[in-house]
This record gives sequence, structure tokens and C-alpha cells, in this order.
Amino acid sequence: MSRRSEMLGSTIQRELADFIMRELSDPRLPTIVSITRVKVTDDLEYADVYVTMMATEGQKVAGLNALKHSAGLMRTRLTKSLSLRQAPFIRFHHDEQLQKELSILDVLENLRREREATEASNAPPADDAVDAPAETQATTDAATPDAKP
Repeated sequence: MSRRSEMLGSTIQRELADFIMRELSDPRLPTIVSITRVKVTDDLEYADVYVTMMATEGQKVAGLNALKHSAGLMRTRLTKSLSLRQAPFIRFHHDEQLQKELSILDVLENLRREREATEASNAPPADDAVDAPAETQATTDAATPDAKP
């Protein structure tokens, strides 16, 4: 990705987030819609917009369809607000990366719990560990001839 496409992507992300929050009033959209990232192709023809929504699966599909339906209007607004001759075509995608990250964190947490459980089961009982140094001290005292009772 070139520097220009990265800069345009971050600007598009801000503008679209503002547009969705303030001007887009589609009943299919859930109340919380976040644009997680925008990838603009090097030729600046397409902008892939990744969104997450706090909703059920059915509401997510409906919300994504609402965003796709309003993509033309958003592109027109981007052209005017960014002073571009031609804004990139907007393609919306549901961002699955967050779900993948959460599932990986769950797996890591489960592994940590299993490791702690195996370490706890393999560790010697605490009573034996406390008694062992006292016995060693008693045999050491008995072995030295100058030991005082």
C-alpha cells in the first residue's frame, strides 16, 4: 500500500464514520456501527471498508446490506467533502478479525488454566515441603560435635 492510499484510507474512515453516525438514518442499521479499517487499492479505484456491529447475526447482515445500499450516496459525499475528482468505489465487509482475535484469546486462556491445573497436580504437597528442611536441620545438628542442646 502506498502512502497516498493509506492517507486517503484514514481520511475516508473518518468521513464515513461521521456520515454514518450523523446523517445515515436507516432502520436496518444497529445502534453501534464501527469502521475498523479502510483499505484503498493503489490505483485509488476501490476502498474496502471493514465494519463491526454490536448486534445479532441477522441484524449484522441487514446492517451490512443497508451500508451497501447507501454506498453510492457515501461516495458522492466523499467526492464533495474531500475535493476529489473521483472518489473510490466503496465496498463494505464485515470485519471477522475481531472475532478471530477473541477466539485466539479464549484458546490462550484455556491453555493457561490447563497448565496451572497440571502444575498444581504435579507439585508436592505443601506439608512435606515444610517438614523437609526441619528434618535436615535436626540431622545436621546431631552430626556436629559442638552442637549445644
